Amino acid sequence: MDAFPAFFPLSGKTVVIAGAGEPAEAKVRLFAGSPATIRRLEGAEALEPQAYAGAILAFIASPDDAFAKAAAGAARAAGLPVNAVDRPALCDFTTPAVIDRGEVVAAIGTGGASPMLATMLRHDIEAQVPEGAGRVAALFAGLQDEVRRALPEPHRRRAFLRAALTGPAAEAAARGDRAQAVRLLREALSRDEPGAGRVQFIDARGPADLLTLRAARALAAADVLVCDEGAHADILALTRRDAERTGAQSVAHLAGLTAQGLRVARLVTGPAWRSEQADLEAAGIETDVLPIAR
Repeated sequence: MDAFPAFFPLSGKTVVIAGAGEPAEAKVRLFAGSPATIRRLEGAEALEPQAYAGAILAFIASPDDAFAKAAAGAARAAGLPVNAVDRPALCDFTTPAVIDRGEVVAAIGTGGASPMLATMLRHDIEAQVPEGAGRVAALFAGLQDEVRRALPEPHRRRAFLRAALTGPAAEAAARGDRAQAVRLLREALSRDEPGAGRVQFIDARGPADLLTLRAARALAAADVLVCDEGAHADILALTRRDAERTGAQSVAHLAGLTAQGLRVARLVTGPAWRSEQADLEAAGIETDVLPIAR
């Protein structure tokens, strides 16, 4: 990872755009519909550090090299991270290609190496993110504290949210019916029916681009990773960072994990998993086999 992606909350915040012309207007359009206050600076005012006071980000957009350098210096003197359009040497951060769904924001960056590639990738990914995704995220954000109080154990909370995100409450939120969505989510929470745990066998020999989408999603959702030796590093990179990781375990241990409602990703590199899976099935444990496209 050559650059660390981060998201800055914009509600109640100020963003400065210094300069004039189409590059500056493009930055203004970038924040259209956001809750941020946009402060425009031009001319000598943009060269004074105090003009940037209280802001969180500064964008410098000008065809004048001397202006851009001086304005970037003023913003940096005020403690702001700086993005200077088309001037990588002056930048503390680069501007990604953004997919905006309100509460759901995705960003694709190339570290400034190829903005066109980032834009192309954004178009590909944007088609996979439904318009209602932001409304679904807003629903869960609004009831986050209620869910945490009702389900303090992380694995139970994850199981509930995993089911709820594909359930009727999420569907109502995506349609724009927030009142019904809140009611349905609270009803599901009051029932507190944790989903059954399961073991998902995933071929971990790699590389990662051979995984099916379903297998990649299973890796991202797993509570526990049970790994054979030799699991490919690219496969492990797709897992949740906070998921518990262990080596190969007995069938009884795997059954105990699923009894807690945990979702187990069983990362296998050899043929021994077949008898393990058969023993789990015989014990009444739900399993999935998620092959890769070899």
